[in-house]
Amino acid sequence: MYATRTLADYVSDCGPEHLTESVKEKTLCCMLDLVTAAIAGYDTPSAVAVRRVAGHLFGAGASPVWFSGQTLNSTGAAFCNAAAASALDLDDGHRAARGHPGAAIIPAALAIAGDITCPRDEIVMAIALGYEVGVRIAAAQNPNAIRSRQSGRWVGYGAAAAAGRLFGATPARLSQALAISGVLAPNQEANGSSGYSKLTGNDVKEGIPWSVAAGLTALHLAECGFTGPEDILDHASHFDTSSIVGHLGKPGKIEGTYFKPYSCCRYIHPAIDALSDLKTRHRVTHHEIAMIDVEIFAWALQLGNRVDPENLTDIQYSLPYCLAIAALEGSQTLAPINVNLLDRPDLANFARKVGLSVDGEIDRRFPAETLARVTIVSNTGERFVSPVTTPRGDVGRPMHWTDIRDKFLEITAAKMSEKRQVMLLDGFEQFRHGYTAPLLARLAQPLA
Repeated sequence: MYATRTLADYVSDCGPEHLTESVKEKTLCCMLDLVTAAIAGYDTPSAVAVRRVAGHLFGAGASPVWFSGQTLNSTGAAFCNAAAASALDLDDGHRAARGHPGAAIIPAALAIAGDITCPRDEIVMAIALGYEVGVRIAAAQNPNAIRSRQSGRWVGYGAAAAAGRLFGATPARLSQALAISGVLAPNQEANGSSGYSKLTGNDVKEGIPWSVAAGLTALHLAECGFTGPEDILDHASHFDTSSIVGHLGKPGKIEGTYFKPYSCCRYIHPAIDALSDLKTRHRVTHHEIAMIDVEIFAWALQLGNRVDPENLTDIQYSLPYCLAIAALEGSQTLAPINVNLLDRPDLANFARKVGLSVDGEIDRRFPAETLARVTIVSNTGERFVSPVTTPRGDVGRPMHWTDIRDKFLEITAAKMSEKRQVMLLDGFEQFRHGYTAPLLARLAQPLA
């Protein structure tokens, strides 16, 4: 049997007995965290551009474009919501996948839930299964054949799986949808740390929104009889098929999701946390810092790492500049970043003090862990060295519901009134207790 068909059978057959309380809780955390990221990214130029063109590209419908007061069909709404959620690199991620499942799978599932009536546990199950399928496929990629590690290469599988579960697609149709989605996914070969283009400060980034559109379109095409190569995952040259289909049981991959307190690439987070801890512990001000040495894994050196960023995306992929922000303004300024951090000679000058090198042990532990060691050298030559640091929000240093709620309150304070914050959180609490309509309705209401 083809791997796509095995996955489709699994998605279709997974029963409520497979949905554990820990998966329910993690899924709720993922949903609130993703909505927080979408609010933060709502006004970014990239998200605004996507909303401007979506009405022309996609048909009318009842699915809300979050916080806009507008509706589109489910594919168009998911496209827009994924664009806002992924705009500032504040969305969740998964170490095994080395990418961002939530920004695709949650908008896809909630867009479908806006079209049809779905029980709470069915929505939760669909999201958890979307993570399961997407993460398994991403982790199984052979990097010698699939050079791009960008999320857009694989999140469409997860979006199609989640939507297919809610639609009640037959395994045969869902298998075709997975195959079609895999072929039509954006190739992302130019972009990202593994891409051949050096102009990484652009809005394409990980290609998540278009992969969502491709995944949902693939599902609709499959329902109409369109076909794809169902053996797409069955070639050892490209995938470790056994790891994709092996030990399919309770959908637990979502429990490995990490959350991000800062809106920048996850590769940068351990250095931010290590620097912030050193500054606090030794009471070092940025005026006293002559140099910062960062020992990290090799992939972090492949980021753009510009000391003079031209746009918000450049900031998201610059370890030296983000450390300069943390040193001069405090790490909370990275939650989220904004245009006031651009054209700052003081930050650019400080970023030039940051040196990067690869530590062999830290590199060997990547990608299972993203670690860093930071050394501050003072103007007097004194050295302050951090331990090897795990970033906050990782599974080994987790953020729980109260942490995610606090992140929501802090980041959205500048975007919505306290009353609207309370109403949205109440929607999540009602969702927790089985009532889906209030949350979906509040996501549809304008921010203002």
